[in-house]
Amino acid sequence: MLTLEKFEEASELVKKVTQETKLVYSKYLSDQTGNRVYLKPENMQATGAYKIRGAYYRISTLTEEERRRGMITASAGNHAQGVAYAAQELGAKAVVVMPTTTPLMKVNRTKSYGAEVILHGDVYDEACEYAYKLAEEHGYTFIHPFDDLGVATGQGTIAMEIIKELPLVDYILVPVGGGGLATGVSTLAKMLNPNIKVIGVEPAGANCLQASLEAGEPVMLPGVNTIADGTAVKRPGEKIFPYLQKNLDGILTVQDDELIVAFLDMVENHKMIVENSGLLTVAALKHLDVKNKKIVSVLSGGNMDVITMSSVVQFGLIQRDRIFTVSVLLPDKPGELVRVSSVVAQKQGNVIKLDHNQFVSTNRNKAVELKITMEAFGTEHKNEIVQALEEQGYKPRVIRANL
Repeated sequence: MLTLEKFEEASELVKKVTQETKLVYSKYLSDQTGNRVYLKPENMQATGAYKIRGAYYRISTLTEEERRRGMITASAGNHAQGVAYAAQELGAKAVVVMPTTTPLMKVNRTKSYGAEVILHGDVYDEACEYAYKLAEEHGYTFIHPFDDLGVATGQGTIAMEIIKELPLVDYILVPVGGGGLATGVSTLAKMLNPNIKVIGVEPAGANCLQASLEAGEPVMLPGVNTIADGTAVKRPGEKIFPYLQKNLDGILTVQDDELIVAFLDMVENHKMIVENSGLLTVAALKHLDVKNKKIVSVLSGGNMDVITMSSVVQFGLIQRDRIFTVSVLLPDKPGELVRVSSVVAQKQGNVIKLDHNQFVSTNRNKAVELKITMEAFGTEHKNEIVQALEEQGYKPRVIRANL
């Protein structure tokens, strides 16, 4: 059972392993939404995410004998690192089963915290099944990523810190995967101040809690499809579900495209790297139909590998018309490429790629295709470049940018 006494105990205990993540006021997001928006930057924790809170508190409640035997979990991300780090701090053995598809960076980081890493299965479910089998064989204690009241208690310490720093907070937005973070934050927030609204935010392609709340019981989604891999969960926790039913004030869902825009917002305006799941609460601000409220968005983590990051940046620049591609038809004769380039240059467009196709027409003297990919300052600048090409007699078509 979740109690105020346990939340208070957890709040003191997790201070031993957590960074103090003071609220960051966002003038940019406040101006955009007409509210006073604050960010809770859990991406700044030692393990790059809030998961260390729940893992440390849960492991601290184990007996000496349980710690001696060791603990096991299954995870491909933040929970794995949280358990490994917490176990190391408490002098306990940790075994982490990770899918074979887990990025090497995450495997090595989990190992660096002293955990024994076992690669098994192609997906989380297969890794989890194997972890339960090993727990039974070796007497390990299984530390569930979210469906555990001890873990949820540790995650709820975030609410304690928010309310101490901003007592008159009106709304707290929390990302939702399996529901552990939302359980802890919403339950403690209601204990301390029933007037605080706690809103869960899910990816539209993995809205298992929304579907479950509508059904009145935990339901399994047939599949999930989202770039927010940390919250790509098919079914919320069974043990924590009653707390979510009672204490959450609503669920918002966010499209993947919105997360890409939110990533660029955080990088450009706050100089922060936040993973896609952590960006849910930033993207959701535009869906919250309130004004003049004090809102805290919990940034749950910042563990994003460089390849994913570069892909998100690229798509974000295309979405904002900072990069775009036009196709123009021109005669295949000397000087035509220079003419087109001059038009673009006069409008301060920066060409980054050219694709010249001589076989778009059987009559090359009449038309060959030139695809120009270029950088612009935004939509207005892009339109100016396209208009300039039209005025010079070309018929530019804006096509899908191809980098």
